[in-house]
This record gives sequence, structure tokens and C-alpha cells, in this order.
Amino acid sequence: MSWTAGDVPDQRGRTIAITGANSGLGLETTRELARNGATVIMATRSTERGEEAARDVREDVPDADLRVEECDLANLESVRSVADRLADEPIDVLINNAGVMAIPRSETDDGFETQFGVNHLGHFALTGLLLETLTTDEGEPARVVTVSSGVHERGEIDFDDLQSADAYDKWAAYAQSKLANVLFAYELERRFLTAGMNAESMVVHPGYANTRLQFRGPERSGSRLRKTAMWVLNTVVAQSAAMGALPTLYAATAPGAEGGAYYGPGGLLNMRGAPERQASSDRSYDEETARRLWTVSEALTGVSYDLPEPKGEVSA
Repeated sequence: MSWTAGDVPDQRGRTIAITGANSGLGLETTRELARNGATVIMATRSTERGEEAARDVREDVPDADLRVEECDLANLESVRSVADRLADEPIDVLINNAGVMAIPRSETDDGFETQFGVNHLGHFALTGLLLETLTTDEGEPARVVTVSSGVHERGEIDFDDLQSADAYDKWAAYAQSKLANVLFAYELERRFLTAGMNAESMVVHPGYANTRLQFRGPERSGSRLRKTAMWVLNTVVAQSAAMGALPTLYAATAPGAEGGAYYGPGGLLNMRGAPERQASSDRSYDEETARRLWTVSEALTGVSYDLPEPKGEVSA
């Protein structure tokens, strides 16, 4: 498959919400969706940076239909607030894109380890709260696209220490949160199918894309050496953010994209190139782990989904 941004179909009449739309993959995804006529709801932690990003997009796409909404995934009250503001607006596609990577240990406003709290729990809550806004009656299925990472292959879900309070390794915590993304996406698809809901859930990874995400860890830890090393890697090895956004764009818009699938770059070591369907890690297909994570996530966030369980209950 040699799918490019030029293959994004006409998006006029569709409303697409995306988290982390102000930079990196989210900004490039927003740009191409707007270029093809979508109404894009840019959910960003900072509305100021969101408005700056919207102006950037409008320089390329003067008639872009954009709306910036504040959404801090590290604060469940903020997540509930944006969901309330969007409650009466049908959404065709929700893209769970925002994230943090390999940062020193910190906690969200709700007391969750930040990587697990932002990357997984914030998006779990947002998706559940927006479930009724997803258009499901007629026409094309609504889509929920969750952005994970190839690093999920190193991840394990430690139910005894989900918040990494006993021991913290920034990369292990990141890998756990990204595995949680994949487990969530697959379980959501199973529940959509069980409910007979006209909606699909899929998960993507961008490969190695040159974005600001890689610099946040070195910046927070104050490591100039690591920051320089990351700059060299991004310059020499990484593909552009625009290329990294292609799997997300494919999953969100391509007629051939399928619910329950995992898409990523098909080039060198799955780090770059055009999107293709791939296999995720063996752990990501463990339905018992996915069910248990779902139950725990509902308890932690206080957000319950009105969707039936595919099988018998799995205890938390």
C-alpha cells in the first residue's frame, strides 16, 4: 500500500475531534483533515497554543473549519467539561492523539502517574463521555482512532502497581500506557460489535516521527546531553511529522480501514513509510487483561460505558 495524504477522501460534512491538535502529529492530522473539508474540533490543553495552531493551519487552508476546545487530559474535571460542551454535537471521528513520553515521575491532578493518566485514563474517560455523540444511526460507522506507539511491544500492565508508585522507570511507564492504548482500542471494538453499534475502534502508531514529544522528557529532567542526542536522532533517523500522521489519517478516513485493526508505517523496521495493517504485540491481544484493565479504568475515572461486555466478567 502506498497511501498518502493525497488519498484522504472528501471530508465535507464530517466532524472530527482530535486531542493534542496543537503540535506534532495532531497538528499535521488537523491540517490534512481541514484541507479535505472536515470540521475539526481541536482539543488542546492550552487554548492559547490551540489558537496559534489554528492560525498555522489557516495559513495553508484559509477556509479551514476549526474550533479550539480546552481539554486537559491530566484533569478529569476538564475532560468532563469538554464532553459536556460537545454533548449535543454529533461526532463522526474521535482521534485520541495527545500524549506524553518518558518523563520524570509526576502525577495528574487526580493523583494518577502522568503517563498512564494522560495517555490512557484521560482518553478512556473522554471516549466514554463522548460515546453518545458518535453518530451511529445511518451511513458510515463512527470511528474512534487511538494513537499508540511501537514501544507498546515492551509494555506490561502491572495491576499491582499501575501508578508506578513502588518503582518508576520512565520508559516502562510509557510502554505500559501505550500497551493500555492498544488493549483499550481492541476491547472497545469488541464492545461495539457486541452492542451492534454502528461504530468502529482502531489503533495506530506513527513509527519514529520528528515531533516535540521526544524532547519533553529531556527538558523536564534538565538533561542537555539527552536533548542534543534526541535532536540528532530526529534529524538523521526520523521521518517528518506529516509522514507520521499518515496512519492516523488512514484509520480516520480511508474507506478500507477496518475496526479492530492496528496500522503503522510499513517501511524500515516499521519506523517510517506509508501506512499498512500490522500485528501488535502478543500481550495486546490478551482479552482477559483488556477486560480487567477496562474494569479498573472505569473505577479510577468514574466513567462507565453503556456497552455490553463481550463475555463473562473478569475481576479487577
